Amino acid sequence: MATETLTLGKALNLGLRRALEQDPKVIIMGEDVGKLGGVFRITDGLQKDFGENRIIDTPLAESGIIGTAVGLAIRGYRPICEIQFDGFVYPAYDQIVSQVAKMHYRSQGKVKLPIVIRIPYGGGIGAVEHHSESPEAYFSHTAGLKVVSCASPQDAYSMIQQSVLSDDPIVFLEPKRRYYEKGPVDVDAPLADAYPLHATRLVRAGRDATVLAYGPMVRTALDAATAAEEDGRDLEVFDLRSLSPLDLRPVYDSVRRTGRCVVVHEAPGNLGLGAELAARITEECFYSLEAPVLRVTGYDTPYPAARVEEDYLPNLDRVLDGVDRTFGW
Repeated sequence: MATETLTLGKALNLGLRRALEQDPKVIIMGEDVGKLGGVFRITDGLQKDFGENRIIDTPLAESGIIGTAVGLAIRGYRPICEIQFDGFVYPAYDQIVSQVAKMHYRSQGKVKLPIVIRIPYGGGIGAVEHHSESPEAYFSHTAGLKVVSCASPQDAYSMIQQSVLSDDPIVFLEPKRRYYEKGPVDVDAPLADAYPLHATRLVRAGRDATVLAYGPMVRTALDAATAAEEDGRDLEVFDLRSLSPLDLRPVYDSVRRTGRCVVVHEAPGNLGLGAELAARITEECFYSLEAPVLRVTGYDTPYPAARVEEDYLPNLDRVLDGVDRTFGW
């Protein structure tokens, strides 16, 4: 086993490289993904090694990127589309919802669109307007799309490869504030042995309350669990990993034991993933709950200016406050 310590961004780079090596029909397309290697350097070095016909610098036209990918997928390619920043995906929203999500259904299963749409998302980097968004609920709500989000270098490495192999279109959300955080990655393990793409992962066992997070908030939830030990509380933390479809069987088992659940995400609370999670957990675990399922989320405003961004984003104190509230019922 060859385990290396890699940043999440480098793990994505190596995962993309492996996908390109395994299948000549895999191509990467997006703004500045070639010579520059992407604004976050996730595709660094790939055009040099695989050529301009497979790592394609596109015009600044997100709708054109996705529309072209639809045609390529129909012709047997497996395009990976990079949306440079989360706030730039909206011009492509029509293509994603009207074409990418519906083509398989519309053709009665005859047409597959194995497209991966990579989106750096979330706040925490002090970016300007349109460069920090949490659009996951839009895509998770759309039938015909699958939505996943990695939170660790190991998952980044395996999940991007698994997504490329999928015959379903996948929106692949990358927590940009975590690109440079490091962790162990087994680069030689067979992909068949990797954790399933659409499975929730237990990242910290506990007995007193269940905390659910995904993407950039997994690290925040783990930090809160460590801090909660000072108050004698043992928090169980799950990384959902897949937002559509959701895998909630291990969550239900946990909530039935702990009786309490807090959901954490950066996106605004109104009609966010937390509401769906709370509804499903309440339906399945009603008689085990000692308190309502609570949400710790971003506020119902646009992402604010960088200088007040940290007041908007859920942090350790807000997660701990949510846990305290569940013990107040």
